[in-house]
Order: sequence, then C-alpha cells, then structure tokens
Amino acid sequence: MALIPLQIQAGVFRNGTEFEQSNRWRDASLVRWHNGSMRPVGGWSTRVSSAFDAAARGMHSWVDNSDDSHIVAGTYAKLFHVNASGTVVEITPSGLTAGSEDAAVNLGYGGGYYGLGYYGVERPNTGVFQEATTWSLDNWGEYLVACSPQDGKLYEWQLDTGVVAAQISNAPVDNLGLIVTEERFLFALGAGSNPRKVQWCDREDNTTWTPDATNEAGDIELQTNGQIMAAARVRGKTLIVTDNDAHSATYQGPPFVYGFERVGTACGLVSRKAIASIDDGAFWMGARGFFMFDGSIAREIPCDVSDYVFADINKNQISKTYAVHNSQYGEIWWFYPSNDSLENNKYVAFDYLEKHWEIGEIDRTCGVDRGVFTNPIWVDASGNIYDQELSEQLGHGSYDVFAETGPISLGAGDNIMKVTSLIPDEKTQGDVTVTFKTRFYPNDSESSFGPYTMSNPTDVRFSGRQVRMRVDGARNTAWRSGVMRIEAKPGGNR
Repeated sequence: MALIPLQIQAGVFRNGTEFEQSNRWRDASLVRWHNGSMRPVGGWSTRVSSAFDAAARGMHSWVDNSDDSHIVAGTYAKLFHVNASGTVVEITPSGLTAGSEDAAVNLGYGGGYYGLGYYGVERPNTGVFQEATTWSLDNWGEYLVACSPQDGKLYEWQLDTGVVAAQISNAPVDNLGLIVTEERFLFALGAGSNPRKVQWCDREDNTTWTPDATNEAGDIELQTNGQIMAAARVRGKTLIVTDNDAHSATYQGPPFVYGFERVGTACGLVSRKAIASIDDGAFWMGARGFFMFDGSIAREIPCDVSDYVFADINKNQISKTYAVHNSQYGEIWWFYPSNDSLENNKYVAFDYLEKHWEIGEIDRTCGVDRGVFTNPIWVDASGNIYDQELSEQLGHGSYDVFAETGPISLGAGDNIMKVTSLIPDEKTQGDVTVTFKTRFYPNDSESSFGPYTMSNPTDVRFSGRQVRMRVDGARNTAWRSGVMRIEAKPGGNR
C-alpha cells in the first residue's frame, strides 16, 4: 500500500472552478496558517456588553499624557467614550447631524444624477445608494478629533467625560473626513464640500486655517476625477485614497508646506473604513480587488479569493466594509456584509508576512489593533465590545472552526483508490476531526465519510477517484494540524 501525503499549501484558494481549486484549501473559517501549520484563530471574551445602541462604524484607541487608555467609537448618530475599566459615556457633539445606520437609495436632494427625470415628477429609484455613516477618528496629541461625513464638521474632545466633543473653531465644514499627520497638521479631507480638496491647519494649532506668511496653513485640490475617501499615516508620508486613485502628501516646509504626488491609478477605495496601515505602507479593498501602498507606489495584490469575496459581498451595503490590522500575526482583516446579510457577518484576511489569504464568518463592524491594549478590540453589530485573540483555548461562540480542501485526485485514468487508513499529523492528537467527501467524477454526487476522531493510525474506509477533506476543531484547544497521510491501494475500475 502507498502512503499519500496530503500536503496542501497554506491559505485559501477560491478562484475559478472547483477543480481549479485542486490540492488547495477552498473554504475555511476562524483558522489561520502560521509557521507551517494550521491552527485556530484566537478566541474572544466580552469586554463590555451593549456598550453602544447601534452598530459602531469607527473606532480609535490612544493613551493620554497621564498614561490613561481611551477608546472612542461612533455610530450613525452618536459618539461614545469607553475607558480602560469599561465605563461608557456618550460624548456626542451638540447639534450633530445624524447619518444613516444602513446604506439606502438616496431619493432626496443631492441624490442620483443631475438632470435625471422631470421637474415636479417623483424621482425614480436610480439604485444610487448613499453610504452608511462612518467616522474618521484620530488623536491630536492627547485629545480626540472626529468627523462624520454626513455631518461634515470637525470636532475635538478634551478628555473630560462631563463635557461633550465640540466643534473646532475656524475649521472648514462640509468635510468628508480627517487625519492627523506625523508632522502634527490636521488634514480636512474633502474640505468645504469640495470632494477633491485637502485643507490643513497651522502646525500645532488646529484653530488657524487661513494661510498667511506667518503660518503653515494651506490647501490643495487634488488632480483627480474621484472623491477623497480616506487617508492613512505611513512612514514619512500621508496616503490619501480616492474612489479612483491614490496620492501621497510629503512635508516640505514653507512656503509650499506639503508636496502631493499621485502614486496609483485605478485603485480606488471601496469604503471609507476599508483601509488599514502598517509601519511603512497600507492595504485596502477596491471595487474588484485589493491594493497596497509600499511607501512608493500603489499596486494591486494578487488575491486567491477575489472571485469568492466579490461575488459574496452585499454591494448595496459595501460602505460598511471595515479593515483592521492584526499585527500579532501580520494580517489585515476586512469585515464585510455578505449577499444575504444587511450587516457585516464575514471576513477576508491577508497574511502579508506569509502571503496567503483566509476567509470565514464573524459578526464585527469595527475594531482596533493591539498596542494601547494587550489584545485587539473588536465590536459586533449589537454594540458588544470584545477582547480578541485572547487564547486558542477560548471558545468561538456559535461559529464553526474548520478548513476544507478542494478535490484531491487519488487515482489516474480509470483507476479507483481504496483508502483504509489515515495517519494524523497533530500537535494535540484527538483535538480535531476529519471528514472525507469522495466522488468518482468531477460533477458526480458526493459521498461523505466521517467525522473521524484522530488516533494513530485512524481506520477509515472509502474509495473514489477524488476526495475532499474537511478538518474541524473538535475542542477549544491550541491544536495544530500539519501534513496528514492516507494509506491507499488501487481498487480497479468502476
């Protein structure tokens, strides 16, 4: 009998047909491949229950000058502060214009395209969706600065939980977002209702916005046919991404203050929160692909799951897509709503260190990386705050933890292989189960065998020309799964 190693490349491949996914993992959830083995994503525990009264779509954490840690999150209509002990206080600015909890067709003023329809006749449903409300949040020194694009004002909160955030004096209004640069300038994005304008205050003074010979305030209109979506700090630059292209801003000092350069075309951002930065670059989701900025240029990343993700995503609610950096494992996660969901219920992740992709199910609307706090902090649609990646031994709620391969060819030509034994490769044997699904032809009906709990060896009985293997985490342990082998012999013709 021959021992056939089931040596399957790390990461999920979900493009093309099922047979194109041969000898690869084609489906998975809450598993990752790290240092040569497959393992569960770390579990989570509730940090604060029902912290917010609606889905949060913007989150920021920082440490103030007194070494106190802060979290601020924004919903479509409110802004909340959470301290390190979990106390939640609303700091919504007075007079804030509430946005939209969900994306919806905009039939009101400014919705749709100019000149479409007839005066006095009800506007037709054009299918043009206004965005779900998100927040740009950053810290100006130890103070919070915030902007919601539906409200458009720039706000500052000065750490006093008895006082709500207040509008920044003299700052432009009708903005689409903000960012604080490494040089301590506050950028207003899409400033003054101009979707291509970047305006910045004087250095270290966010109340001075009018350019003068005695200050460094200024503005520029980007040469683009898109609208500014978001910005990210990268090493030595500020990256500004529109829905069409990408630009970098580099500090030059007076008299021009900042120099701007287009660093990518046809690489637009799909939602305002679908971008995450690392030390010297950034990653984001576009309308039909994924992109990165490496400190010099923006380029598309080859994606092994793009067919699946962009067929699965709810395009009407795509503005809810949210990116988070998981620096502990060198991953960028994007939470997104699937076609059968109004809210984020799935994720796609890119391991930028080992260069592979992961997919799965999880209910998360926003989050922050570890750093200020020991672990990443993510939030679900019900407003519950979770400490993530606590331990692989912790539970994963009601979610399945599994990985499943595409077809693996056993025989050649008319030969059928009979499999009698499985030799597992596990760190903690017995903590996963394996199920095999066999076919005689690519479009034939499938027969399932198992699940088998691992022993050394494990007796199995099935035959076929091709087989798919599913590995399930049977217990909440730090299991590891490597290269399993099956014992097989030719079984003749069918």
